[in-house]
Amino acid sequence: MNIHEYQTKELLRGFGVPVPNGRVAHNVDNAATIAEDLGGERWVVKAQIHAGGRGKGGGVRVASSLEEVRQFTDEMIGTYLVTPQTGEQGRLVQRVLIEQACKINKEYYLGMVIDRATQRITVIASASGGMNIEEVAKTDPDRVIREAVDPAIGLAGFQCRKIAARMGLAGKQIGEAAKIMQALYRCFRDKDALLAEINPLAAIDEGRLMALDAKMSFDSNAMYRHSDIIELRDFDEEDVKEVEASGHGLNYIALDGDVGCIVNGAGLAMATMDAISFHKGRPANFLDVGGGASPEKVGNAFRIVLQDPNVKAILVNIFAGINRCDWIAEGLVQAMRDQDIQVPIVVRLAGTNVEKGAPILKASGFPFIMADNLDDAATKVVAVLEAAA
Repeated sequence: MNIHEYQTKELLRGFGVPVPNGRVAHNVDNAATIAEDLGGERWVVKAQIHAGGRGKGGGVRVASSLEEVRQFTDEMIGTYLVTPQTGEQGRLVQRVLIEQACKINKEYYLGMVIDRATQRITVIASASGGMNIEEVAKTDPDRVIREAVDPAIGLAGFQCRKIAARMGLAGKQIGEAAKIMQALYRCFRDKDALLAEINPLAAIDEGRLMALDAKMSFDSNAMYRHSDIIELRDFDEEDVKEVEASGHGLNYIALDGDVGCIVNGAGLAMATMDAISFHKGRPANFLDVGGGASPEKVGNAFRIVLQDPNVKAILVNIFAGINRCDWIAEGLVQAMRDQDIQVPIVVRLAGTNVEKGAPILKASGFPFIMADNLDDAATKVVAVLEAAA
Protein backbone atom coordinates (compact mmCIF):
# COMPACT_ATOMS: atom_id res chain seq x y z
CA MET A 1 0.00 0.00 0.00
CA ASN A 2 1.34 3.41 -1.03
CA ILE A 3 0.53 6.88 0.28
CA HIS A 4 1.07 10.38 -1.08
CA GLU A 5 4.06 12.60 -0.36
CA TYR A 6 2.07 15.02 1.81
CA GLN A 7 0.75 12.11 3.88
CA THR A 8 4.24 10.66 4.25
CA LYS A 9 5.61 13.98 5.44
CA GLU A 10 2.91 14.37 8.08
CA LEU A 11 3.66 10.86 9.28
CA LEU A 12 7.41 11.53 9.43
CA ARG A 13 6.86 14.86 11.15
CA GLY A 14 5.12 12.98 13.95
CA PHE A 15 8.28 10.90 14.45
CA GLY A 16 10.56 13.94 14.50
CA VAL A 17 11.80 14.18 10.91
CA PRO A 18 12.13 17.85 9.81
CA VAL A 19 9.95 18.60 6.77
CA PRO A 20 8.97 21.88 5.06
CA ASN A 21 5.83 23.75 6.01
CA GLY A 22 3.08 22.99 3.53
CA ARG A 23 -0.48 21.85 2.92
CA VAL A 24 -2.35 20.04 0.20
CA ALA A 25 -4.65 21.91 -2.20
CA HIS A 26 -7.46 20.58 -4.40
CA ASN A 27 -8.10 23.70 -6.50
CA VAL A 28 -6.52 26.97 -7.62
CA ASP A 29 -8.06 29.24 -4.98
CA ASN A 30 -7.14 26.81 -2.21
CA ALA A 31 -3.54 26.72 -3.45
CA ALA A 32 -3.20 30.49 -3.49
CA THR A 33 -4.69 30.78 0.02
CA ILE A 34 -2.25 28.18 1.35
CA ALA A 35 0.73 29.95 -0.23
CA GLU A 36 -0.38 33.26 1.25
CA ASP A 37 -0.80 31.67 4.69
CA LEU A 38 2.64 30.07 4.51
CA GLY A 39 4.23 33.41 3.67
CA GLY A 40 7.54 33.96 1.97
CA GLU A 41 8.40 34.91 -1.60
CA ARG A 42 8.75 31.52 -3.30
CA TRP A 43 6.72 28.32 -3.12
CA VAL A 44 6.96 24.82 -4.54
CA VAL A 45 3.90 23.37 -6.28
CA LYS A 46 4.10 19.55 -6.37
CA ALA A 47 1.66 17.20 -8.09
CA GLN A 48 0.51 14.40 -5.77
CA ILE A 49 0.44 11.02 -7.51
CA HIS A 50 1.76 7.59 -6.58
CA ALA A 51 4.77 7.72 -8.90
CA GLY A 52 8.33 9.01 -8.82
CA GLY A 53 10.11 11.22 -11.33
CA ARG A 54 7.50 13.96 -11.08
CA GLY A 55 10.10 16.67 -11.57
CA LYS A 56 11.11 15.21 -14.93
CA GLY A 57 7.45 15.25 -16.02
CA GLY A 58 6.74 18.83 -15.02
CA GLY A 59 5.02 17.88 -11.78
CA VAL A 60 7.26 20.00 -9.54
CA ARG A 61 7.36 23.77 -10.18
CA VAL A 62 8.81 26.69 -8.23
CA ALA A 63 6.52 29.74 -8.10
CA SER A 64 7.76 33.26 -7.42
CA SER A 65 4.33 34.85 -7.02
CA LEU A 66 0.81 33.92 -5.96
CA GLU A 67 -0.23 34.24 -9.60
CA GLU A 68 2.33 31.60 -10.55
CA VAL A 69 1.03 29.37 -7.75
CA ARG A 70 -2.41 29.68 -9.33
CA GLN A 71 -1.04 29.09 -12.82
CA PHE A 72 0.99 25.98 -11.97
CA THR A 73 -1.84 24.52 -9.90
CA ASP A 74 -4.27 25.05 -12.76
CA GLU A 75 -1.84 23.41 -15.21
CA MET A 76 -1.45 20.32 -12.99
CA ILE A 77 -4.85 19.53 -11.46
CA GLY A 78 -7.10 17.67 -13.84
CA THR A 79 -4.32 16.64 -16.21
CA TYR A 80 -2.44 13.37 -16.64
CA LEU A 81 1.15 13.60 -15.49
CA VAL A 82 3.54 11.34 -17.39
CA THR A 83 6.75 10.34 -15.60
CA PRO A 84 9.28 7.53 -16.14
CA GLN A 85 7.27 5.47 -13.62
CA THR A 86 3.71 6.03 -14.88
CA GLY A 87 3.94 4.70 -18.41
CA GLU A 88 2.60 6.56 -21.44
CA GLN A 89 -0.91 6.87 -20.01
CA GLY A 90 0.25 8.94 -17.02
CA ARG A 91 -1.61 9.50 -13.75
CA LEU A 92 -4.47 11.92 -13.15
CA VAL A 93 -3.45 14.75 -10.79
CA GLN A 94 -6.24 15.56 -8.34
CA ARG A 95 -4.31 17.52 -5.71
CA VAL A 96 -1.07 19.44 -5.29
CA LEU A 97 1.19 20.10 -2.31
CA ILE A 98 2.09 23.74 -1.68
CA GLU A 99 5.26 24.26 0.36
CA GLN A 100 7.64 27.05 1.22
CA ALA A 101 10.63 26.91 -1.12
CA CYS A 102 14.05 26.30 0.41
CA LYS A 103 17.48 27.22 -0.87
CA ILE A 104 19.26 23.91 -1.39
CA ASN A 105 22.99 23.76 -0.77
CA LYS A 106 23.45 19.99 -1.18
CA GLU A 107 21.21 17.00 -1.83
CA TYR A 108 21.58 13.56 -0.23
CA TYR A 109 19.61 10.33 -0.43
CA LEU A 110 18.33 8.36 2.55
CA GLY A 111 16.07 5.33 2.45
CA MET A 112 15.13 2.09 4.17
CA VAL A 113 13.92 -1.18 2.68
CA ILE A 114 13.40 -4.80 3.67
CA ASP A 115 16.36 -6.76 2.33
CA ARG A 116 14.90 -10.18 1.53
CA ALA A 117 18.36 -11.76 1.33
CA THR A 118 19.37 -10.81 4.89
CA GLN A 119 15.77 -10.61 6.21
CA ARG A 120 16.62 -7.29 7.82
CA ILE A 121 15.70 -3.64 7.52
CA THR A 122 18.52 -2.08 5.52
CA VAL A 123 19.52 1.58 5.38
CA ILE A 124 20.44 2.86 1.92
CA ALA A 125 22.14 6.24 1.62
CA SER A 126 24.18 8.29 -0.80
CA ALA A 127 25.88 11.64 -1.08
CA SER A 128 24.25 11.90 -4.54
CA GLY A 129 20.57 12.61 -3.96
CA GLY A 130 17.98 14.14 -6.24
CA MET A 131 16.19 13.03 -9.37
CA ASN A 132 18.98 10.87 -10.79
CA ILE A 133 19.63 8.55 -7.85
CA GLU A 134 18.53 5.53 -9.92
CA GLU A 135 21.18 6.37 -12.51
CA VAL A 136 23.82 6.69 -9.80
CA ALA A 137 22.92 3.24 -8.49
CA LYS A 138 23.34 1.78 -11.98
CA THR A 139 26.50 3.54 -13.12
CA ASP A 140 28.39 3.94 -9.85
CA PRO A 141 27.04 1.51 -7.22
CA ASP A 142 30.01 2.18 -4.91
CA ARG A 143 28.48 5.57 -4.17
CA VAL A 144 25.46 3.86 -2.62
CA ILE A 145 25.87 3.01 1.09
CA ARG A 146 24.11 -0.03 2.58
CA GLU A 147 23.86 -0.86 6.27
CA ALA A 148 21.80 -3.77 7.66
CA VAL A 149 20.02 -3.34 10.99
CA ASP A 150 20.14 -6.09 13.61
CA PRO A 151 16.47 -6.61 14.62
CA ALA A 152 17.48 -7.54 18.16
CA ILE A 153 19.25 -4.21 18.70
CA GLY A 154 17.68 -1.79 16.25
CA LEU A 155 19.47 0.97 14.37
CA ALA A 156 22.45 1.81 16.57
CA GLY A 157 23.87 5.29 17.01
CA PHE A 158 27.31 4.27 15.77
CA GLN A 159 25.73 2.96 12.56
CA CYS A 160 23.99 6.29 11.97
CA ARG A 161 27.19 8.25 12.54
CA LYS A 162 29.14 5.92 10.25
CA ILE A 163 26.55 6.30 7.47
CA ALA A 164 26.49 10.09 7.90
CA ALA A 165 30.27 10.32 7.67
CA ARG A 166 30.31 8.19 4.53
CA MET A 167 27.68 10.51 3.04
CA GLY A 168 30.18 13.35 3.44
CA LEU A 169 28.44 15.06 6.33
CA ALA A 170 30.50 16.70 9.05
CA GLY A 171 30.19 18.59 12.31
CA LYS A 172 26.70 19.08 13.69
CA GLN A 173 25.20 17.64 10.48
CA ILE A 174 26.29 14.16 11.62
CA GLY A 175 24.21 14.48 14.78
CA GLU A 176 21.25 15.86 12.80
CA ALA A 177 21.48 13.05 10.27
CA ALA A 178 21.67 10.45 13.04
CA LYS A 179 18.46 11.80 14.62
CA ILE A 180 16.71 11.72 11.24
CA MET A 181 17.83 8.14 10.61
CA GLN A 182 16.64 7.03 14.02
CA ALA A 183 13.28 8.74 13.50
CA LEU A 184 12.89 7.22 10.03
CA TYR A 185 13.76 3.79 11.41
CA ARG A 186 11.17 4.06 14.21
CA CYS A 187 8.50 5.08 11.72
CA PHE A 188 9.49 2.27 9.35
CA ARG A 189 9.45 -0.34 12.11
CA ASP A 190 6.38 0.80 14.01
CA LYS A 191 4.20 1.20 10.90
CA ASP A 192 5.21 -2.06 9.17
CA ALA A 193 6.66 -0.28 6.14
CA LEU A 194 8.27 -1.95 3.17
CA LEU A 195 9.92 1.20 1.83
CA ALA A 196 10.74 4.62 3.24
CA GLU A 197 12.60 7.13 1.11
CA ILE A 198 13.78 10.69 1.64
CA ASN A 199 15.04 12.11 -1.64
CA PRO A 200 16.38 14.63 -1.35
CA LEU A 201 17.49 14.94 2.21
CA ALA A 202 18.75 18.47 1.66
CA ALA A 203 21.22 20.72 3.41
CA ILE A 204 19.49 24.09 3.42
CA ASP A 205 20.21 27.37 5.28
CA GLU A 206 23.24 27.13 7.58
CA GLY A 207 23.61 23.47 6.63
CA ARG A 208 20.41 22.40 8.39
CA LEU A 209 19.05 19.07 7.09
CA MET A 210 15.45 18.71 5.91
CA ALA A 211 13.40 16.06 4.09
CA LEU A 212 12.26 17.91 0.98
CA ASP A 213 10.61 14.89 -0.61
CA ALA A 214 9.53 11.59 0.89
CA LYS A 215 7.53 8.49 0.10
CA MET A 216 6.53 5.32 1.92
CA SER A 217 4.86 2.02 1.14
CA PHE A 218 3.49 -0.46 3.64
CA ASP A 219 2.91 -4.17 4.05
CA SER A 220 -0.76 -4.63 3.17
CA ASN A 221 -0.89 -7.83 5.21
CA ALA A 222 -0.07 -5.84 8.36
CA MET A 223 -2.57 -3.03 7.86
CA TYR A 224 -5.09 -4.60 10.24
CA ARG A 225 -2.76 -3.25 12.94
CA HIS A 226 -2.73 0.30 11.53
CA SER A 227 -6.15 1.85 11.04
CA ASP A 228 -4.49 5.27 10.80
CA ILE A 229 -2.53 4.16 7.72
CA ILE A 230 -5.55 2.48 6.11
CA GLU A 231 -7.35 5.83 6.25
CA LEU A 232 -4.64 7.30 4.02
CA ARG A 233 -5.33 4.87 1.16
CA ASP A 234 -6.24 6.60 -2.11
CA PHE A 235 -8.29 4.22 -4.26
CA ASP A 236 -8.11 6.63 -7.22
CA GLU A 237 -4.37 5.88 -7.45
CA GLU A 238 -4.88 2.12 -7.65
CA ASP A 239 -5.91 -0.15 -10.51
CA VAL A 240 -9.72 -0.47 -10.46
CA LYS A 241 -9.45 -4.21 -11.03
CA GLU A 242 -7.05 -4.63 -8.12
CA VAL A 243 -9.35 -2.70 -5.78
CA GLU A 244 -12.37 -4.76 -6.82
CA ALA A 245 -10.43 -8.01 -6.48
CA SER A 246 -9.39 -7.20 -2.92
CA GLY A 247 -13.05 -6.67 -2.07
CA HIS A 248 -13.78 -10.25 -3.19
CA GLY A 249 -10.84 -11.76 -1.31
CA LEU A 250 -8.78 -12.19 -4.49
CA ASN A 251 -5.12 -11.29 -4.85
CA TYR A 252 -4.82 -9.62 -8.25
CA ILE A 253 -2.03 -7.63 -9.88
CA ALA A 254 -2.39 -6.34 -13.44
CA LEU A 255 0.46 -6.94 -15.91
CA ASP A 256 0.89 -6.07 -19.59
CA GLY A 257 0.48 -9.44 -21.32
CA ASP A 258 -2.42 -11.20 -23.07
CA VAL A 259 -2.78 -14.49 -21.12
CA GLY A 260 -5.15 -14.16 -18.19
CA CYS A 261 -4.19 -16.32 -15.20
CA ILE A 262 -6.54 -17.77 -12.57
CA VAL A 263 -4.58 -19.85 -10.07
CA ASN A 264 -4.78 -20.92 -6.44
CA GLY A 265 -1.73 -20.20 -4.30
CA ALA A 266 0.84 -17.44 -4.74
CA GLY A 267 3.70 -19.84 -5.45
CA LEU A 268 1.75 -21.73 -8.08
CA ALA A 269 0.64 -18.43 -9.62
CA MET A 270 4.27 -17.35 -9.95
CA ALA A 271 5.21 -20.74 -11.43
CA THR A 272 2.31 -20.44 -13.89
CA MET A 273 3.50 -17.06 -15.09
CA ASP A 274 7.04 -18.41 -15.43
CA ALA A 275 5.78 -21.34 -17.51
CA ILE A 276 3.82 -19.02 -19.81
CA SER A 277 6.90 -16.81 -20.24
CA PHE A 278 9.10 -19.88 -20.85
CA HIS A 279 6.88 -20.82 -23.80
CA LYS A 280 7.14 -17.25 -25.19
CA GLY A 281 3.78 -16.09 -23.88
CA ARG A 282 3.04 -12.99 -21.79
CA PRO A 283 0.97 -13.16 -18.58
CA ALA A 284 -1.71 -10.48 -18.28
CA ASN A 285 -2.01 -10.72 -14.52
CA PHE A 286 -1.21 -12.41 -11.26
CA LEU A 287 -4.38 -13.77 -9.66
CA ASP A 288 -4.55 -16.02 -6.61
CA VAL A 289 -8.07 -17.17 -5.73
CA GLY A 290 -6.78 -18.50 -2.40
CA GLY A 291 -8.19 -21.39 -0.43
CA GLY A 292 -11.85 -22.34 -0.31
CA ALA A 293 -12.64 -20.81 -3.70
CA SER A 294 -16.42 -21.00 -4.12
CA PRO A 295 -18.05 -20.94 -7.57
CA GLU A 296 -19.00 -17.33 -6.89
CA LYS A 297 -15.38 -16.45 -6.17
CA VAL A 298 -14.25 -18.13 -9.39
CA GLY A 299 -16.87 -16.19 -11.31
CA ASN A 300 -15.62 -12.92 -9.84
CA ALA A 301 -12.08 -13.89 -10.82
CA PHE A 302 -13.16 -14.38 -14.45
CA ARG A 303 -15.04 -11.09 -14.52
CA ILE A 304 -12.06 -9.16 -13.16
CA VAL A 305 -9.55 -10.80 -15.51
CA LEU A 306 -11.77 -10.11 -18.52
CA GLN A 307 -12.02 -6.42 -17.68
CA ASP A 308 -8.55 -6.21 -19.19
CA PRO A 309 -9.10 -5.74 -22.95
CA ASN A 310 -5.65 -7.19 -23.67
CA VAL A 311 -6.65 -10.67 -22.44
CA LYS A 312 -6.96 -13.01 -25.44
CA ALA A 313 -6.92 -16.35 -23.58
CA ILE A 314 -7.19 -17.60 -20.00
CA LEU A 315 -5.21 -20.29 -18.21
CA VAL A 316 -6.85 -21.80 -15.12
CA ASN A 317 -4.33 -23.75 -13.05
CA ILE A 318 -5.66 -25.35 -9.86
CA PHE A 319 -3.82 -27.70 -7.54
CA ALA A 320 -6.52 -28.34 -4.99
CA GLY A 321 -5.78 -28.91 -1.34
CA ILE A 322 -8.14 -26.81 0.75
CA ASN A 323 -9.84 -26.01 -2.54
CA ARG A 324 -11.85 -28.66 -4.35
CA CYS A 325 -11.68 -29.27 -8.07
CA ASP A 326 -15.46 -29.75 -8.29
CA TRP A 327 -15.99 -26.28 -6.77
CA ILE A 328 -13.62 -24.79 -9.31
CA ALA A 329 -15.30 -26.69 -12.17
CA GLU A 330 -18.74 -25.50 -11.08
CA GLY A 331 -17.43 -21.94 -10.94
CA LEU A 332 -15.96 -22.22 -14.45
CA VAL A 333 -19.22 -23.52 -15.90
CA GLN A 334 -21.28 -20.87 -14.12
CA ALA A 335 -18.94 -18.11 -15.34
CA MET A 336 -19.31 -19.33 -18.92
CA ARG A 337 -23.10 -19.25 -18.61
CA ASP A 338 -23.31 -15.86 -16.91
CA GLN A 339 -20.61 -13.88 -18.69
CA ASP A 340 -20.69 -15.07 -22.31
CA ILE A 341 -16.93 -15.61 -22.35
CA GLN A 342 -15.53 -15.72 -25.89
CA VAL A 343 -11.79 -16.18 -25.27
CA PRO A 344 -10.26 -19.69 -25.19
CA ILE A 345 -9.87 -21.23 -21.73
CA VAL A 346 -7.19 -23.78 -20.91
CA VAL A 347 -7.79 -25.69 -17.67
CA ARG A 348 -5.45 -27.81 -15.58
CA LEU A 349 -6.96 -29.44 -12.51
CA ALA A 350 -5.17 -31.59 -9.93
CA GLY A 351 -5.65 -32.55 -6.30
CA THR A 352 -8.77 -32.84 -4.16
CA ASN A 353 -11.84 -34.12 -6.04
CA VAL A 354 -10.16 -33.93 -9.44
CA GLU A 355 -12.10 -37.07 -10.41
CA LYS A 356 -15.32 -35.06 -9.87
CA GLY A 357 -14.17 -31.78 -11.38
CA ALA A 358 -13.05 -32.95 -14.82
CA PRO A 359 -16.38 -34.66 -15.68
CA ILE A 360 -18.28 -31.47 -14.76
CA LEU A 361 -16.28 -29.54 -17.36
CA LYS A 362 -16.67 -32.23 -20.02
CA ALA A 363 -20.43 -32.50 -19.47
CA SER A 364 -20.96 -28.73 -19.65
CA GLY A 365 -20.74 -28.54 -23.42
CA PHE A 366 -18.38 -25.56 -23.24
CA PRO A 367 -15.11 -25.73 -25.23
CA PHE A 368 -12.67 -25.97 -22.31
CA ILE A 369 -9.19 -27.04 -23.38
CA MET A 370 -8.01 -29.58 -20.82
CA ALA A 371 -4.33 -29.92 -19.87
CA ASP A 372 -2.54 -32.71 -18.03
CA ASN A 373 0.06 -30.62 -16.18
CA LEU A 374 1.45 -27.10 -15.93
CA ASP A 375 3.84 -27.39 -18.85
CA ASP A 376 1.08 -28.83 -21.03
CA ALA A 377 -1.26 -26.00 -20.00
CA ALA A 378 1.29 -23.29 -20.79
CA THR A 379 2.10 -24.91 -24.13
CA LYS A 380 -1.57 -25.11 -25.09
CA VAL A 381 -2.50 -21.55 -24.11
CA VAL A 382 0.42 -20.09 -26.08
CA ALA A 383 -0.45 -22.34 -29.07
CA VAL A 384 -4.05 -21.08 -28.98
CA LEU A 385 -2.85 -17.47 -29.14
CA GLU A 386 -0.43 -18.20 -31.98
CA ALA A 387 -3.15 -19.94 -33.95
CA ALA A 388 -5.46 -16.93 -33.54
CA ALA A 389 -2.78 -14.41 -34.51
